[in-house]
Amino acid sequence: MNREFNAFTGMVYRQLKRWVSSRSRVVSVILQPFLWLFFIGLGFGSIFSGNINIPFDNLPIPVNTTLIIQSYFNKLFGGVYYITFIVSGLVVITAFIGSFISGISVIWDKQVGFLKESLVAPASRKIVILGRIVGDSIVSTIQALVVIAVSLPFASGLKLVNVPIGLLYIFTTALGFTSLGVAVSLKFSSMEGFQVIVNLLTMPLMFLSGVFYPLTQLPGWMQAVSKLNPLTYSVHGVRYWLAGADVGFDYMNWYIDLLTAGMFSIALTALAAELFEKTTIED
Repeated sequence: MNREFNAFTGMVYRQLKRWVSSRSRVVSVILQPFLWLFFIGLGFGSIFSGNINIPFDNLPIPVNTTLIIQSYFNKLFGGVYYITFIVSGLVVITAFIGSFISGISVIWDKQVGFLKESLVAPASRKIVILGRIVGDSIVSTIQALVVIAVSLPFASGLKLVNVPIGLLYIFTTALGFTSLGVAVSLKFSSMEGFQVIVNLLTMPLMFLSGVFYPLTQLPGWMQAVSKLNPLTYSVHGVRYWLAGADVGFDYMNWYIDLLTAGMFSIALTALAAELFEKTTIED
């Protein structure tokens, strides 16, 4: 029992230490959200504010036009400003990308021989890989927390009291996508091949999650696809708690979101554990 526990905690500690000692990863965590925030959040936020700065030559602007436009966009984004709307989704995207791409470290470990040491360790392989998945998921959750912290001066509508429950959704989601990254990386020996798969999946999942716009405004076939996207439920759940905005399909609510994220994570973690169990030293 102690051997399994030590293997689990040892892998968690290793993944956390690797992240802390990697200055480039720490800096990118802080820098990337700022780029999203400034170029998309503040950019589109000024458009959706409803302030009319376009000169209409000799054309009178009806009274209360700005208020009507502001009211429309405010209702569209669940009663919050666009900057608050997008920040509450960006925290999920930050954890999603960080957790999915963490699988690349498995390929790195293959190349330096650490993976072979993990396979012959005197502990259950499933416990070893579970420790690794949990460690990387904690890192992704910390990254999301950093995004919340740096966004506070811009998104004043965030509900800080609900941050812990929002992090629960994020951690659950990170478990699923870290497991997916591990499962994919176990089938690749080159980082380039893994990167291709990540790029193919990341963009559609991200843009069909509702992080940038309400999904109900999309064409019918895109709405149908987005309902199959597990990230959709994470974004809706985190936004519900952090921003107080209920922007999603009619059947969605906070417990369906958490249940979906949990089932997705359990299924993907079981898959990653099973694949790691069958991995051979020659792989």
